[in-house]
Amino acid sequence: MGANAARPTQNGNGNGGQGTKWTANSMIAGAGGGLVASIATCPLDVVKTKLQAQRAVLGQPGYLGVMGTVKDIFISNGLRGFYRGLGPTMLGYLPTWAIYFAVYDGIKTAFGEAPTGMYAAKPNERLYPAAQVKGYQPVAREHPWTLHILSAMTAGAASTICTNPLWVIKTRFMTQMKGEVRYKHTLDAAQTIWRTEGVKAFYRGLLPSLLGILHVAVQFPLYEKLKIWAQTDPDVPITSQTILLCSAISKMTASIATYPHEVVRTRLQTQRRPLADDFSSDGMIKQHSKRGVIYTTKKLIVKEGWTSLYKGLSINLLRTVPNSAVTMLTYELLMRHLSARTS
Repeated sequence: MGANAARPTQNGNGNGGQGTKWTANSMIAGAGGGLVASIATCPLDVVKTKLQAQRAVLGQPGYLGVMGTVKDIFISNGLRGFYRGLGPTMLGYLPTWAIYFAVYDGIKTAFGEAPTGMYAAKPNERLYPAAQVKGYQPVAREHPWTLHILSAMTAGAASTICTNPLWVIKTRFMTQMKGEVRYKHTLDAAQTIWRTEGVKAFYRGLLPSLLGILHVAVQFPLYEKLKIWAQTDPDVPITSQTILLCSAISKMTASIATYPHEVVRTRLQTQRRPLADDFSSDGMIKQHSKRGVIYTTKKLIVKEGWTSLYKGLSINLLRTVPNSAVTMLTYELLMRHLSARTS
């Protein structure tokens, strides 16, 4: 796809239509990327979630790392066990990435930068909508890092708030113990949680999830910068291999920097399975009126050590890095295809 195909229309009256087209393309491509990635990496997601949710309780058997978890899942549930929660995972990833990229690209284009996966005439060129009908003009002062961070954090917050209930259902599915069958399917899980725990249960873990926008605030600006460094010819889109590499580096960096919030979020979402400190000396579970982010984090550190905040990190990297690479590659290729069809 040539560089000119990615440039905004030079007709001032067509700017609204162009923006609407890009938003629709971003949503479709984002949903497609999420769908492909969720199916490809679901087994790794199940193992990671199991590792995050395990408790260090005296006398209670736990998993022995990644291989122990894999063996336990296979022995208990067979191959199907690695795809437990695939339904809500797919239902979660599709709207998550559709909303994320629509907001992310929407903010970028509002400030004159081409959507992700599309290329301006020069690697660092941004276009600003002029006040008159003469069209888009280059921006005099550039703030790409600021723009990308703003876009990423806003998009992350929007997608997280809208899809948190689906992630709660997914986490509950994946962390059901052996012989414990609470939910028959996604709709049954939603109805059961609503009936027995109320609407608030769907937003357990929302605060640490919102703290997770720091993750995309690292990942996406770094991804955009890596692509600029990698693009030697502004008229030629970067290759698929380069997209995969840029995505992998940015995702790995962001994951290591912000991983603890995922463990805390998982513990909050699986509220029926207690922390180590929730057991009294007689083996009974203590009752707490509040189990918020601060309480959960403090007890994790005190009772299970600092390393508990990084439980499942290795499998998380093995899951999220290829997941991100598949998502971004699918997204960018779909954006190029949709842009070529609608230009």
